[in-house]
Amino acid sequence: MKELLIVSLGSFFGGGMRYGVSKLIATHASLNFPLGTFTVNVLGCLLLGFLSGLNVGSGWLSPSAKLLLTTGFCGGFTTFSTFMNESASLAKGGDSLTTLLYVAGSLAVGFVAVVAGHLLAKSC
Repeated sequence: MKELLIVSLGSFFGGGMRYGVSKLIATHASLNFPLGTFTVNVLGCLLLGFLSGLNVGSGWLSPSAKLLLTTGFCGGFTTFSTFMNESASLAKGGDSLTTLLYVAGSLAVGFVAVVAGHLLAKSC
């Protein structure tokens, strides 16, 4: 039960942060590209990579804090379902190049961000 509450708390704040970041980006960027979702997913990958790269119990992060931040916060902050829905909408709109850039870019940059997070954690 304790773990469920920890994950739920992290998800609450992660989802709220996702909404805030997406809204902030939407008010400053008017593109035919889902930049808000792209941004939160890449930032989430970087953060998850960093947190996953830290050794639990090494003084940096307790198991409960890691659960709160990885499964909870990062899980609530990033959004695979919105990414897929936006990809489908772009494809339905006939913008093949933007769809390809969004899908391939999200996967490539997300992967690089996870690896960068791991490397950053190792340097701490």
